[in-house]
Formats: sequence, C-alpha cells, structure tokens
Amino acid sequence: MTCNHHGNTTIPPHRSYFLAAQTPPITDLSYVDFSYACLKNVFFSRANLHCAKFRDVDAENTIFHNATLRECEFTGANLRGALLAGANLQSANLQDACLIDCSFCGADLRSAHLQTADLTNANLEGANLEGANLKGAKLNNANLKGANLQRAYLRHVNLRDTHLEGAKLDGANLLGAIR
Repeated sequence: MTCNHHGNTTIPPHRSYFLAAQTPPITDLSYVDFSYACLKNVFFSRANLHCAKFRDVDAENTIFHNATLRECEFTGANLRGALLAGANLQSANLQDACLIDCSFCGADLRSAHLQTADLTNANLEGANLEGANLKGAKLNNANLKGANLQRAYLRHVNLRDTHLEGAKLDGANLLGAIR
C-alpha cells in the first residue's frame, strides 16, 4: 500500500487481493474509514464491513460478494462494475454513487439510500429493495426482475427501459415516475 499526494492510501493492482492473502484472512473491517481511497479490484468477499465509510472511493470492479455492508457510507463512490451479489446493504447510503454495471443479485438493500445514484445496466435481479429510496436514480436498462420494491420511494425515476418482470411494487411511491 502507498499513499498518494492527497495522503490517501492506494493499493497497487498486483496487491489488490491482499485481504484474501492474509493468514488468517482479515474479515472484520467494521467501522474502518476507507474514504477517498483507491480500492480498484479489491477482494472484500464475505468481509464484515458494517458501518465502514467508502465516501468518494474509487472501487471499480471491487468484489463485495456476500459481504456485510449494513449502514455503510458510499456517498459519491465509484463502484462501476463491482460485484455486490448477496451482500447485506441494509440502510446503506449510496447517494450519488456510480453503480453502472454493478451486480446486486439477491442483495439486501432494504431501506438503502440510492437517491440520484446511477444504476445504468445494473443487475438487481431478486434484490430486496423494500423501503429503499431511489428518488431520481438512473435505472436505464437496469434488471429488477423479481426484485422486492414494496414501499420503495421511486419518485421521478425513469422506468421506461427498466426490466421489472415479476417485481413486487406494492405500496411503492411512483409519483412522477416515467413508465
């Protein structure tokens, strides 16, 4: 790991999987502040990152498969292409995050904050978004097949190119949504 000119920690690409290589593996990173770090291609699979901060991180293609990310802060983060399938993101803050091409298959996003997040081409098949706030989120070509969107806040969301087959929308707020 090195520090860049802003004092932020960066992980060289050849060392990106450092968490998996530790003996024993580092799995509890709850409450760690990763804000502004370069975390491209890092392997956080199954890690406990409860309440960790990822504000404005560059975590492109990072793997968070089955990780615990409850109440995490991802405001303004770049997670383009990240794998978050099966992750617990309950009450996580992903406002203004770049979530283009991310996989959230089967993820728990209950009560998550996704206002103005860019979920273009994201795969949220089978994800639980009950009570999530997606006001103003970009969902162009997003896959929400079989997703639970009950009581979700979808005001001012363009759903025209969104795949919603089998999605549960009971009690969702769709005021101003484009269908």
